[in-house]
Amino acid sequence: MTTVLDMPVAEKPVPTRRVPAVHPLDGKPSLIGMTREELGEALAEAGVPPKQIKMRVQQLWHWMYVRGIGDFDAMFNVSKDLRARLDACFTIARPEIVEDQISEDGTRKWLFRFPPRGAGRPVEIETVYIPEEGRGTLCISSQVGCTLTCSFCHTGTQKLVRNLTAEEVLSQLITARYCLGDFPDRDTPDGAIVPADGRKITNIVMMGMGEPLYNFEEVKKALLIAADGEGLSMSRRRITLSTSGVVPEIARTGEEIGVMLAISLHATNDDLRDLLVPINKKYPLKDLIAACRAYPGVSNARRITFEYVMLREVNDSMEDAKALVQLLKGIPAKINLIPFNPWPGTNYQCSEWEQIEKFADYINQAGYASPIRTPRGRDILAACGQLKSESERMKKTERLAFEAAMIANHGGGDED
Repeated sequence: MTTVLDMPVAEKPVPTRRVPAVHPLDGKPSLIGMTREELGEALAEAGVPPKQIKMRVQQLWHWMYVRGIGDFDAMFNVSKDLRARLDACFTIARPEIVEDQISEDGTRKWLFRFPPRGAGRPVEIETVYIPEEGRGTLCISSQVGCTLTCSFCHTGTQKLVRNLTAEEVLSQLITARYCLGDFPDRDTPDGAIVPADGRKITNIVMMGMGEPLYNFEEVKKALLIAADGEGLSMSRRRITLSTSGVVPEIARTGEEIGVMLAISLHATNDDLRDLLVPINKKYPLKDLIAACRAYPGVSNARRITFEYVMLREVNDSMEDAKALVQLLKGIPAKINLIPFNPWPGTNYQCSEWEQIEKFADYINQAGYASPIRTPRGRDILAACGQLKSESERMKKTERLAFEAAMIANHGGGDED
């Protein structure tokens, strides 16, 4: 079997740069994330004549989601008076980019800051872009922090602050596309890292900070806009929503959003999964697996992805591999094996690379695709399970010590 080699760890911190906000939001409601119906209602309240509403909605939809415009003044087919009225009442600004980091392996991570909602404070979240030959995947966050406290996940150590709005979920995609030069008739900004050809962001995964099914309505709204054929036009088969197992919302995901499903599994029995993924105590494996079997549209052409982080001497034995095959028997599935990504304070270690390959070989021979996910962006803490907003992250001195320890442990490369 051909396996993917791990990426080298950076030998020194990757430089970062601060980027100012496109323009201040000033507390005005954003049109980004509104449905067409909501957009029409907002325009009516702003005094747009009823006979013009449908046309104006189409114009705004095109400018926001086809052209990626972040300023009303750039909408040249909208009258000057209307542009001024829209600017007085609304915003289409992108979030502030607090930090923009590029890993040695090409992974790119943004720290976005969103303005206060109501009486709250500004919040920060992380979004990651993973370029590959012929494709590019954007990993989007759904919450600030997380409630799930999965024991192997860095993000889970940050307490939940709040759910993101549909605007904030969608703005991650819009801003990333803008930064990558992925809107038409725009030059690629300096520093953009893109695949060799075609659209830069071809896939999106709801695998960033938070549990998307604990924010179902806002995530649904954002993803339906992302998949709209007259705007951002992302294929539903290239949108994957990952859940740790919020069983009651799984069927709704298939029925109401229609995207690909991924399950953060990581264990084959309830005792271990209770420890690794505590939501299992509420929704045990038998209920989760039953929901997967019944997922609307599941087939060999629309397989469910099961994510399985490889933890040394925890869940990586051949007995675990056999149990995994038995657990998923009959489900059209792909099993992503994820080498554990270290983070400061964790007690877990990544499985030995030889053991990961043996595990993958067994699953392959049982008839399941079992790619070993290449760890990406470890040097900027952008890899799976490493995301955490700036306000909750370690101090610079702690981070430098962590990076030095990684280099010392792995000799400048990762042999796990």
